[in-house]
Amino acid sequence: MARPDENEPPVIEPGHGDASVTDAIGSIPLSKAPKSWLIGFAIGFALLMLLIVSVIYLFSVGVGIWGIQVPVAWGFAIIAFVFWIGIGHAGTLISAILLLMYQPWRTSISRFTEAMTLFAIAAASLFPVLHLGRPWLFYWLIPYPSAIGAWPQFRSPLVWDVFAITTYATLSLVFWYIGLVPDLASMRDRAKRPLAKIAYGVMALGWRGSARHWHRYQVAYVILAALAAPLVVSVHSVVSFDFAVAIVPGWHSTIFPPYFVAGAIFSGFAMVLILVIPIRRIYKLKAFITDHHLDNSAKILLVTGLIVSYGYFSEAFYAWYSADEYHRYMMYNRAFGDYAPYFWALIAFNFLAPQVFWFRRYRRHVPTLFAVSLLVLLGMWYERFVIVVQSLHRDYMPSAWRFYDATFWDWTTLLGSFGLFFTLLFVFVRLLPMVSIAEMRELAHHEREGGHS
Repeated sequence: MARPDENEPPVIEPGHGDASVTDAIGSIPLSKAPKSWLIGFAIGFALLMLLIVSVIYLFSVGVGIWGIQVPVAWGFAIIAFVFWIGIGHAGTLISAILLLMYQPWRTSISRFTEAMTLFAIAAASLFPVLHLGRPWLFYWLIPYPSAIGAWPQFRSPLVWDVFAITTYATLSLVFWYIGLVPDLASMRDRAKRPLAKIAYGVMALGWRGSARHWHRYQVAYVILAALAAPLVVSVHSVVSFDFAVAIVPGWHSTIFPPYFVAGAIFSGFAMVLILVIPIRRIYKLKAFITDHHLDNSAKILLVTGLIVSYGYFSEAFYAWYSADEYHRYMMYNRAFGDYAPYFWALIAFNFLAPQVFWFRRYRRHVPTLFAVSLLVLLGMWYERFVIVVQSLHRDYMPSAWRFYDATFWDWTTLLGSFGLFFTLLFVFVRLLPMVSIAEMRELAHHEREGGHS
């Protein structure tokens, strides 16, 4: 077989041998970066610099540069926190739960979504710290041996978030890295430059592909998947407690944990499609990320969208059935108050837009998939805005009513978090295989043996 051009990743057709799979995927980090990557990285890095400037100014002046005030003491920081945690849920679902359910279609997108999870957690973890007011004392949230007795307040949802996110991030990182080890060994063997060979070799942990290595790898991978699966439910349930434990109309609801989990998977799969669609085109990965994968992702988007929509209608029903005047006013204010356009936009984007996925032709129509995913991502941001801001800006006492206006620094911090996410994502695409070489080779072997995918 001819050696692929170093500057152009080869195109592989399904059913080719293991060497073709390794060449097609492994050559991407070792080949010259395409112009689209350079443009995307430049934009992401510019936004990251904007985040750094915003954080420096925030630390210098304080949270007063944001639009928060009484009664809206939570603003863009908490909205972005919940938004990014939700984005990170699709990776764990695809990698862990679908692995335990023996769904082979996860193979082509699992590595990419695992990395997306880590970068979304990195973006999310910034905001609780920035929102503290005294962020240099963030370590007080950690139960370290304190000589002055400054222990965390374990009744605070902020402390719950620290434990939930730390656990989720740690397990996700280990799960992602263990899955990378065989591929790092392949990259070590293919690398031409001595520095790259040494770097991949160190990260490969001495992998030689022996039967003992494969046995231990598979056992560890399944155990980690079994540990990670409950985190899909637990982490965003804990995040929902930030709201549910408060006696605020629109927050104090038992439906929030499952409602938040479904919303997290919903927004996470929307981000997966937004990222996967251009990447499979740029890097010629259509043989690996097929229309079948897009079709299954669209089905999950449809199902989780219906669950989220059920939550919307349940909230309205509970407000009416409760006969509580504050709860009823909260729903009336959402539909017809100052922020009514946000509410109706989220209904249109999160409930109506995904309904096109009832039809197979639209589940496989790439422009429709991309457009609807963008609308869903925007709609889920609106949903978090409505939950946080619209539930707070009308307090129990009319004298405390305020209109929330995001400031310039709110927007720069939010856009900067996207810069952090995309900068890390572009670096990952450039340095590591974005599709699992080992799992794709195993899948190709099963196809040649007459298995199904």
